[in-house]
Amino acid sequence: MDTQKEVAKILLKVKAVFLRPTQPFTWASGIKSPIYCDNRLTLAYPEERRFIENALADIVKKEYPECEALFGTSTAGIPHAAIMSEILSLPMGYVRSSEKTHGRENKIEGANPSGKKVVVVEDLISTGGSSIDVVNALREAGATVLGIVSVFTYGLKKGIEKLKAASVVNHSVSNFDAVVEVALETGYINEKEKEMLVKFRSDPSDGSWMSI
Repeated sequence: MDTQKEVAKILLKVKAVFLRPTQPFTWASGIKSPIYCDNRLTLAYPEERRFIENALADIVKKEYPECEALFGTSTAGIPHAAIMSEILSLPMGYVRSSEKTHGRENKIEGANPSGKKVVVVEDLISTGGSSIDVVNALREAGATVLGIVSVFTYGLKKGIEKLKAASVVNHSVSNFDAVVEVALETGYINEKEKEMLVKFRSDPSDGSWMSI
């Protein structure tokens, strides 16, 4: 089994990803969704966590061999960046969602990104907005951002377009398609539910997927 499907299998096993087409979740935006993702749960399973972190590290070695430092997104990307930095023997830092209001009032913590070629480590890519905020903060601090690595991506059109506009590429160890494929193969969902999931991904805000 390829890495994307193996990670998808892990995400479903540890319930980091839930698929519930007939009883949709409600996102903070109000959108009804047949999928819910919480990759923080992978941290609770050492063997599965090890597989995912090594897969992330392998992407960095393959796609960004010139990487000089890793920077996690706050907060979900931080543990992944920390574990990967140990595997790859690289400096590590993270970017806050906003500057501290006390002390040195830092937005970027840990390694100094100035003049370095860096990779952003993210937990989940949906619309890409928070990841791009981190990329921009690192660029403003003088870093060359080589790209993003992440555990999972929905592959939403809006997210793909935002990343392209920001001139940054994301590589994920698993994705929406791999999860749906594994879920169908293992009987987690049926063909009709697969159709609903695929329709949802094409336009999450539409809601028409619920009438399939």
